[in-house]
Amino acid sequence: MSEKRKPLLGFVGKLPSGTALGNLGKTHCPSCMGLFKTPRLLPCLHTVCTRCLEQLEPFSVMDIRGGDSDTSSEGSIFQELKPCSLQPQIGILCPVCDAQVDLPVGGVKALTIDHLAMNDVMLESLRGEGQGLVCDLCSDREVEKRCQTCKANLCHFCCQAHRRQKKTTYHTMVDLEDLKGYSRIGKAILCPAHPAEELRLFCELCDRPVCRDCVVGEHREHPCDFTSNVIHKHGDSVRELLKDTQPHVEALEDALAQIKETSSALQQRVGAVAADVRTFSEGYVKAIEEHRDKLLKQLEDIRVQKENSLQLQKAQLEQLLADMRTGVEFTEHLLTCGSDLEILLTKGVVVERLTKLNQVEYSAHPRVNDKICFSPQEKAGRCRGYEVYGVINTKEVDPAKCVLQGEDLHRAREKQTASFTLLCKDAAGESMGRGGDNVQVAVVPKDKKDSPVRTMVQDNKDGTYCVSFTPKEPGVYTVLVCIKEQHVQGSPFTMTVRKRHRSHPGVFHCCTFCSSGGQKTARCACGGTMPGGYLGCGHGHKGHPGRPHWSCCGKFTEKSECTWAGGQSAARSLLRTVAL
Repeated sequence: MSEKRKPLLGFVGKLPSGTALGNLGKTHCPSCMGLFKTPRLLPCLHTVCTRCLEQLEPFSVMDIRGGDSDTSSEGSIFQELKPCSLQPQIGILCPVCDAQVDLPVGGVKALTIDHLAMNDVMLESLRGEGQGLVCDLCSDREVEKRCQTCKANLCHFCCQAHRRQKKTTYHTMVDLEDLKGYSRIGKAILCPAHPAEELRLFCELCDRPVCRDCVVGEHREHPCDFTSNVIHKHGDSVRELLKDTQPHVEALEDALAQIKETSSALQQRVGAVAADVRTFSEGYVKAIEEHRDKLLKQLEDIRVQKENSLQLQKAQLEQLLADMRTGVEFTEHLLTCGSDLEILLTKGVVVERLTKLNQVEYSAHPRVNDKICFSPQEKAGRCRGYEVYGVINTKEVDPAKCVLQGEDLHRAREKQTASFTLLCKDAAGESMGRGGDNVQVAVVPKDKKDSPVRTMVQDNKDGTYCVSFTPKEPGVYTVLVCIKEQHVQGSPFTMTVRKRHRSHPGVFHCCTFCSSGGQKTARCACGGTMPGGYLGCGHGHKGHPGRPHWSCCGKFTEKSECTWAGGQSAARSLLRTVAL
């Protein structure tokens, strides 16, 4: 007998009542709607009668996936072995969720038997005063008693014969009426390879239940143990996987609730904007009426577009939620009501399904928003010769149309603030005319990618953004500008940061004589001199360049970088002139 199952967080109670599995779903086939007859468990964790599955139209898995598909490992194996004339794998579609079911070599009858469902069918038949229960031995007469030792339901005649045999004389017989309070009355699960032996052991190497004869035969020298000894380890692994799956159900429910809320807000917003449009249109006659109709049509198109996007996401999330619920409910039911052997028999299918479900990616937030506004003061052009106003604004910035402007786009100086401007535009290439967009800027040194430069983004509220930053070191930097996680036009681009601009410590003068006030000892970097002992330059005298220049380095451009070395050997008179 299996030990008492651990409580599973009371999760079933959180599911909507309309979607929880009822007794009908546990005992009746979803295809024929009758009581299960040899129910088979599909990989999607739905249970269907063997006969119903056999009536489904099979198809070739290779034909559907295509010759070069890589969606499964089986497809690639088929392609490699194609010259060996390997038969394509046959599949069916689950009648409940339309999931693809790849049939094993033995076909439908090789699928896992849902013993838990068989037990529920027997319990329901028993509570219906024996309707539908027939003797397990003769398969003809109505059941009256049950052998607790053999776990067999017997009619009156077979019960007497059972008592007369030596081997079964002392077996415990119970009236069928006394079993109505039981939660389990399932039959013993026999080994498919040795029908006379019950599955009581579990082979760890092969990961499946085995019987006594299997242990001394095919599974000789394999690590085997009784199912009651290994159920804790395997049951806990399934519980842990279930625990990881359950939060997804809540997340999907929350996502659907958000979609419903957004859809409602969208409807309300559309109604409000439509009312504004109609109110504004009453002041005009035919021209305004025509303009009004155009606005309402545009609004309806927006609603349809956004609603279609929401409904598509809703359908996708609902299907995923249904799959998640099926997996959670079946696994909870299995772990709560299933025997050790039943858990071990279905563990592989359950683990595979829950693992696949946990790997499905989905967005928990609505893909669209309800941002729609009406601007009655904005010009809308001319209609029937009249100037009309009123525009429905759903502008969204298009990163591909945004433009970067500024002198510091590709060059900057170390430890000096550089800046450029981002002009945001919509898909039509028109300026947004408003702020509020999520602008992301990153300035990264090419040789130190883990040390980005701190950036500042100022929203000018008119569709333009001022980006500024101060590089600390010279070198090549990569600048990335993104809106809505997409690069704008021209991004990313490289920027060369040169060493800090050296300002001139001297004076920009016409000559040394003028700038020094006639001092004889004052010198100039141009090297010019004057007669009479003047060490500096003068107009028309030897060495004067003939145009204004810097006294410290001799450069002719006023806005330039100083190249004066400034060493200790420089003449003091030159330094004094520089100070001027």
